[in-house]
Amino acid sequence: MSNEQQSGKMWSGRFREPLDAEFEQWQRSIVFDWRLLRDEAAASKAHASALFAAGVVTPKELADLHAALDSIAAEFGSAEGERQVREHATAEDIHHFVELALTERLGSLGRKLHTGRSRNEQIATDLRLYVRRQIELTVNALAAWAEALLALARANRDAVMPGYTHLQRAEPVLIAHWLLAYVEMILRDASRLKDCAARLNVCPLGSGAIAGATLALDRRIAADELGFAAPTANSMDATSDRDFVLEHLNALTFVGLHLSRFAEEITLYATAEFGFVNLPEAFSTGSSAMPQKKNPDLTELIRAKVTLQVKGLPLAYNKDMQETQEPVFAVSFVPQMLALVARFTAAIQFNHERMKDAAQMGYLNAMAAATYLVGKGVPFRTAHEKIGNAVRYAIEKGVELNDLTLDELRQFGEEFDSDFFDAITLESTLDCHDVIGGTARARVAEALATAKERVAALRIAKEAVHAGA
Repeated sequence: MSNEQQSGKMWSGRFREPLDAEFEQWQRSIVFDWRLLRDEAAASKAHASALFAAGVVTPKELADLHAALDSIAAEFGSAEGERQVREHATAEDIHHFVELALTERLGSLGRKLHTGRSRNEQIATDLRLYVRRQIELTVNALAAWAEALLALARANRDAVMPGYTHLQRAEPVLIAHWLLAYVEMILRDASRLKDCAARLNVCPLGSGAIAGATLALDRRIAADELGFAAPTANSMDATSDRDFVLEHLNALTFVGLHLSRFAEEITLYATAEFGFVNLPEAFSTGSSAMPQKKNPDLTELIRAKVTLQVKGLPLAYNKDMQETQEPVFAVSFVPQMLALVARFTAAIQFNHERMKDAAQMGYLNAMAAATYLVGKGVPFRTAHEKIGNAVRYAIEKGVELNDLTLDELRQFGEEFDSDFFDAITLESTLDCHDVIGGTARARVAEALATAKERVAALRIAKEAVHAGA
């Protein structure tokens, strides 16, 4: 029995001793890289096309290879098929599995496909295809969440809430203004992911193990077939580059940060102490002991979700790089999580009266009051001090600023006049922030219209990503 038959390995010719059984199982990547089956099949089809152009395979062989690869992707793409791939007895990685499956179907032609390529370039290509597809899913899921936030903002466009700094009430803001803050975060998240997709969109096929293919392959054929912008420029960099993995994970860290921030605020605002938000029952659970409880399970789970640190490695490919794969697969839950958040967001209900009352208590119009004095020619620092004194006086009396009489106010400055009370109403307090990005009602209406256009352009169209990818 030959050593290859004995081991079933793709590289066994050089070796005479079998692998340590425990090490063999420990070093296999098929247990996680089975997720790359679709990508491995697509990349193998593209490589076959390049081999055909180079005269290595015949038209019939090309057709047979393409048909067999399509069949493998279809057969093992189901849940049961995926289980068979993961639990395959001998395949050490997804490349090995596909080659074994091809050889079962096509005999020696299945082994011929590896002509002119290396697993180093295969995994570099498969990972790019996988990450590119995950970015598409994530950006489109972010768009769905942004759309839900916009719909919620429009439905509550005139409603008011207190804004917070240091978790202390600061100034009134429109609920829509608060929700639009998350739309801005989403737009930045999508921008980072799209930047990553643009940078990774070059094709390593034809790079060989380290120095480039040993056949005169037209690398543009595979790149075009897989929807890449171009072949990679340097074979050593192509097989050793995992920057795009780290970029992707880093970009998802920001997505996680923003999801966690939203989840934290909703969880807080849903407490009895705040009472601003009524939790959707479809995304909440109760207590086995306390009948009155409605727990914010979705937002608590989101808070709990996120990366990867890597050391510098010498060029080119090193086995260490296998360890960058699992984190990529570990974050595949993000699009689904975003889809849940979008549906959760659409179901949120606000307690408008409670939020409005909170926005009118605790001297949240103090900034507007200081702005009033500035309009009377008082330097801001002086105005700040005068209003601070007035607030302290009102606290001692147990009233709000607008409950003080004009005579009481004038003990802090002769600039106070009867128009002061109109300047510190809730509406005036909102509208004094009349700048781009401010919470003035007219500005928020403009921001809603602009955000609608920006979010509409967010999604990545299916046709923008090559069908083979």
